[in-house]
Amino acid sequence: MAYSDFKLQEVVKKFNLTINEKVDLFADTPERESSTILDAVLKTNVALALAINTEKARSEMIIAPVLIEIKNLFSEEISLFSGVDFNVEPEKGLNGVCDFIISKSPEQLFITSPIITIVEAKNENIKVGLGQCVAEMIAAQLFNQKEDNYIDTIYGIVTTGNMWKFLKLQNQVVYIDFSEYYIKDIKKILGILSKSIH
Repeated sequence: MAYSDFKLQEVVKKFNLTINEKVDLFADTPERESSTILDAVLKTNVALALAINTEKARSEMIIAPVLIEIKNLFSEEISLFSGVDFNVEPEKGLNGVCDFIISKSPEQLFITSPIITIVEAKNENIKVGLGQCVAEMIAAQLFNQKEDNYIDTIYGIVTTGNMWKFLKLQNQVVYIDFSEYYIKDIKKILGILSKSIH
């Protein structure tokens, strides 16, 4: 078993989690201005990526540029990983390749303190990606506990590139934001990502 094999109900049962999906997690989160570079990239890339309509196109043309913007904003505080093996507890199915991970450390050679896991929604289905995302968040939580990283909240994102769904894990409770944000709301998405880092 691997992260991508988990369905939401399976991961909830296996790790004794509680789901709270009646929260507007980031309603009060302030927006953050995007750079002229990101604005230009998205203006060119979004329509093309959506026309190509493959996971790879959305990942490379929309998701990666947004995450690189965050990496540039917080370059001394975080590191960004893409397509990395993150094998935390294989015997529990907490292993496999993560689409993206943001770590709360500038160390770029290896993951030291994961705080955000980002899952590319398969077949543009956000709901299907929730199980994988929660499994990766649990793995990040366990990794931090083993490494004595005092990080009490792990964040997760499931995204099609065009649509972004945010999650939060504290102890055994997974909060799934009932709001979804679209790439046209890039300032709000950047605001949420910035808040998740601090």
